Amino acid sequence: MRLIIVCFFVALMACLCNNLYGQEKSAGIQGKVLINSQLPAESSTVILLNYNDSSIVKSTLVNKEGLYKFSNLEPGDYLLMVTKVGYSNAYSRQYKLIADQIITADDVIISPATQQLKEVSVTASRPPVEVQPGKIILNIQSSIIATGSSALDILRQSPGVRVDNNNSINIIGRQNALITINGKPTNLTGEDLATILRSIPASTIDRIELITAGSVKYDASSGGIINIVTKKGNNYGENVTVSASAGYGRYYKASTGIVFNDRTDKFNIFGNYNFSSNKTFHDFSNDRIIDFDNLQSEYNVAYSSVQTNNNNSFGFGTDYYVSKNNTIGFLVSGSFVGVDLTKNDNLKIYNQAVFDSTITAMSDVSRNIRRLNYNVNYNGKLGSGGQTLTANFDYNTYNRSSTEHVTNNFYNTDGSKYSDSLQQRILSPSNIHIWLSKIDFTDPLSKTSKLEAGIKYSNVTSNNDLLFYRQTGNGPYIEDASFTNHFMYTENVNAAYINYENNIDKLSIDAGLRVEQTISKGNSVTLNQTVDNKYTDLFPHVLLSYTITDKKEISLSFNRGITRPGYELLNPFLYYVDLYDYHSGNPYLKPEYSNSIELSYTYNKTIVATLYSNVISDAYELNFYEQNDTSKVNINTNRNFGRIENFGIRFFAPVTFTTWWNANFNLDAAYQRYISYPQNGYLNKGTQDVVLKTTQYFIIGNDFTAELSGRYETPSYYGLNQYKSYYNVDAGISKKLFNKNGSIRFAMVDIFNTIRDRSRTNYENLNMTGVDKRESQIATLTFTYRFGKMLKSISHHTGNEEEVRRTNSTN
Repeated sequence: MRLIIVCFFVALMACLCNNLYGQEKSAGIQGKVLINSQLPAESSTVILLNYNDSSIVKSTLVNKEGLYKFSNLEPGDYLLMVTKVGYSNAYSRQYKLIADQIITADDVIISPATQQLKEVSVTASRPPVEVQPGKIILNIQSSIIATGSSALDILRQSPGVRVDNNNSINIIGRQNALITINGKPTNLTGEDLATILRSIPASTIDRIELITAGSVKYDASSGGIINIVTKKGNNYGENVTVSASAGYGRYYKASTGIVFNDRTDKFNIFGNYNFSSNKTFHDFSNDRIIDFDNLQSEYNVAYSSVQTNNNNSFGFGTDYYVSKNNTIGFLVSGSFVGVDLTKNDNLKIYNQAVFDSTITAMSDVSRNIRRLNYNVNYNGKLGSGGQTLTANFDYNTYNRSSTEHVTNNFYNTDGSKYSDSLQQRILSPSNIHIWLSKIDFTDPLSKTSKLEAGIKYSNVTSNNDLLFYRQTGNGPYIEDASFTNHFMYTENVNAAYINYENNIDKLSIDAGLRVEQTISKGNSVTLNQTVDNKYTDLFPHVLLSYTITDKKEISLSFNRGITRPGYELLNPFLYYVDLYDYHSGNPYLKPEYSNSIELSYTYNKTIVATLYSNVISDAYELNFYEQNDTSKVNINTNRNFGRIENFGIRFFAPVTFTTWWNANFNLDAAYQRYISYPQNGYLNKGTQDVVLKTTQYFIIGNDFTAELSGRYETPSYYGLNQYKSYYNVDAGISKKLFNKNGSIRFAMVDIFNTIRDRSRTNYENLNMTGVDKRESQIATLTFTYRFGKMLKSISHHTGNEEEVRRTNSTN
């Protein structure tokens, strides 16, 4: 690995030195602004916006011929906005600039306004969903239905994403996705990850990126990447957005928050804060039939819980513009979550269809979670050759304290007790520390090509304790050594990549190679057992795109990925659920690997059809059950189960029916086959999985908009579990207020209360059915108000202000 890093830096410095004295490579865009398609719109202001976040890049005035021009631009995606006193604002389509390219934009037409506004907004309207080869972008602020939701709720509603009631999140056709926040991996799974995602409100999210064919700049995730990008204001002046929402399902919910920034020539100070309180329920029933030694037993569980989350989340930072081409930034973000949870578990036991006994478990859980992330970053241009260098240094902490008190009671069929009550006290503190540093370098080799390279180092330490105490009758609490557990885990990942992009006439090439070295150690202190792993892998990526005509494009991609087991999956000890159900980790789990191919056809830059293949080896993310027929105990664990083959098609089409009605249609149809290794029993099962989703958008007058969304999923398999079909319908309406500076939105999610998991498992000696229901039918009312002086400083920077924006992508 040291040799790889040394070679990488030699190549990096060679590229840098070779180009420091080269000619400046930049892009430009020019065009014309007309009034009613006829007269030049002299003295209009043309504002160049960053397409991804609508931040201002430059502005200029239109001359008497109606012409304008921007030069010395960074390659990227841009949008034009035209303003003129007495006229309605007008926007252009998206333009993608490459190095040394001058684009002539389509004419922008402005018309007299029916009512002159007191303030001018710079927030361009983006479509709620954008689909590109290998990526889906969800623009959260453009969605009414997302209003008042959390990041977890939004993912449940997202096209191409499945979130089951165990909080496993995957992109359809793949296994669990890597979840990142602003490009930084959370390094969490299961309920810990769900808690963090619940703490991120929609009001602080700019967009969510669903990446299935990411380049080697991204972590090599076999399940794809879901990147949550939070808001960061870049507009000049003082800008503030406040919001408040109230919701009701079975219980009340509420949140309030603020997003702000204050930008001058030298500094941009930005931040957000949100408080939310969410009370919710979770019900499930599980029926397990055991046939053993000529006796059929049934273990029927009815579980219900009520959980209240009180969350404070925040992010504060500053960018210092050292010069036109160099920016240094600092950011601190995090959340403090308090959880109160009440659980009731009722187990009824039948033998030969005759009611035998009942065991109840009542539990109270108090949990506190603290997550903090500190980031220092640099973004700059080097010399006159157009090279850029970005550097990020992060320190992340995650601390959880949890105390649970459980009372178990044992009843005969007549309701009398057949045993003393069993009291249990469970303490489970956990802390995770993550150090991460990465450097990315980009060198535009020519007008049409560029070379990218980068390195990344991450170090993770995880310390988890589980203290288990029992009390029978009125006796003292005694530590139960069979469940008490102390597990420590360390992991280092060293990575480097090199990527080459070029546009040759109608052919676009994006090819690269990533290398990752993993060094890990799991230490079960209680069992005096350690497991060490060290391995190095290569991950190639190729994306070829060919422009057939101005409206038709075809692309082909291949990439290899890896998913490493989560820390809790490597912990070999038992986790208590009830007296007959447990979870257990597996210290010998190996990572799973994937090979993915996607073939996409794009029409008019909007309609996208993709054929894909994804084959996973050593798959471990499926629930594997080990049932002891004698003791009736069922242990849910993970193994490197076998191979998963996915073949499917994704289709996305936006359709405009009238000037006031348009829609998005999304189809994901997959064929999945699960093949077990012989030591795990016999499974060779293929099944279809089809998901249909549509969202309808309506413009009602000048100030009202509405959304109606529906989703249907056919019956499907996920590993050993067979799921029934389900559907849901969501709706929302929004009204703009106060000269469009404010809005009020009402959203109703899962109108018919139909979202639930209905499953059946019949494998080897296991016969089990279940129904899992979380609160999903929720009505939310949200008020948002934006104020500031976003354009008043533009005149001081006309034609010569360039935005240097810190990248959020991860490698």
